[in-house]
Amino acid sequence: MIATIPPAEIGMPLREVDTPALLIDLDAFERNLERMRTSLAGSRTRLRPHAKTHKCPLIALQQIDRGAVGVCCQKVGEAEAMVGGGVKDVFVSNEIVGRTKLNRLLSLAETACVAVCADDPFHVQAYGQAAREQQVVLDVFVELNVGAERCGLDPGAAVVDLARRIAQTPSLRFAGLQAYHGSAQHLRTPAERRQAVRSAVEKVMETKALLQAQGLDCETVTGAGTGTYLLEAASGIYDELQPGSYIFMDVDYAKNQDEDGQPQKNFEHSLFVYTTVISRPHSTRAVVDAGHKALPVDSGLPQVFGLEDVEYVRPSDEHGKLALHNPRIQLRIGDQLMLIPGHCDPTVNLFDWYVGIRGGRVETLWPITARGAMR
Repeated sequence: MIATIPPAEIGMPLREVDTPALLIDLDAFERNLERMRTSLAGSRTRLRPHAKTHKCPLIALQQIDRGAVGVCCQKVGEAEAMVGGGVKDVFVSNEIVGRTKLNRLLSLAETACVAVCADDPFHVQAYGQAAREQQVVLDVFVELNVGAERCGLDPGAAVVDLARRIAQTPSLRFAGLQAYHGSAQHLRTPAERRQAVRSAVEKVMETKALLQAQGLDCETVTGAGTGTYLLEAASGIYDELQPGSYIFMDVDYAKNQDEDGQPQKNFEHSLFVYTTVISRPHSTRAVVDAGHKALPVDSGLPQVFGLEDVEYVRPSDEHGKLALHNPRIQLRIGDQLMLIPGHCDPTVNLFDWYVGIRGGRVETLWPITARGAMR
């Protein structure tokens, strides 16, 4: 339940929105949705976007309206928010440990298709027991390490053994392979991304051959992200794609290069932190009301949208310091700026509401239902 008061009202001009606020430029957002749809037109590969980016079932339903088969989540709480908001097909692309979480996850299977990952017999035993007691059949993907060096088994006999364990557990169904290469998403050059995905595809092909030799059908290979999804789609190996950030983009993703060596142009910035200048103590310095508590900096500092000579240089808890590289810049106390987040996913997790703007006015307010869903 969202307890905070929204920072705006529908119909309000942008200049009256209270700050800090999380804005969506609805025109840019909708163009991103449409570009993803058209980029996969004619492809056999299904789209299952990652909801950890937006944490909002209202956005998930718009993605589904444009052809997505469902969504991915990383946490049970995110899955609960999606299903509660009307999403009927959710894949928790993560390993879930703990009986309380498993019971919550399996309760969703009463109203939605639900799947989960495993990379150890521990998971299979726990999933099987919980699913048997709740009298449901749970789809389970074996997570394959295709280069991210995070969760997941390396190709080989252990993958086959785990898939067999799943298939032989009456309350579980072996659904396929989770093969997400997270480290590839932010490799800057196309050549680097192609090489990373080529290596991932080779690992998947090797693993599918091992499974087939043991009579185990790998129905679905799922993975990919905003930085590489077209490569996975073209491989002929991936059945589902999991991009998330494409709807918003951020400073870090914008550094990825197209084939011409220039920053990527397929998707555009649609997510901004709206902030107010609260101090102008020097001709070369201004301070805004958006610091660490509004803007994570794990992937770098935010950028000031539309003002090349203004640089966000340092956050503290509630303040953001701006360097004004042209002292003649007319920036006054009370002026508002739009900041492009360095990393969109954790930025979203700091806010309760999206303020959707179009034509300089607030058109919609969307609650970020899964904000803080860490369990």
